[in-house]
Amino acid sequence: MSCGKHHDTDCAEVLDKVYSYLDGELDEGNCADIRQHLDECHPCLKEYGLEQVVKQLVAKHCGCDEASADLRAKVLDRIDKVRSELAR
Repeated sequence: MSCGKHHDTDCAEVLDKVYSYLDGELDEGNCADIRQHLDECHPCLKEYGLEQVVKQLVAKHCGCDEASADLRAKVLDRIDKVRSELAR
């Protein structure tokens, strides 16, 4: 996905790292790059907001239950398909 504008951090790179960003797993430099990109890029901000809501819903309703590897693979596959459709 790309919004068509130049950014220091590419849209695809931001979306690939969004889960790590949400989980607080990135160093401050990467976090700052992603925050700056999201401030400048409406399509990525929209995608980030959606993923953040999904993550919060899963955390709220699943508690500490760990998702199976199969379920995780299916969810990530579906996210990739949606991203593909949005990029067209």
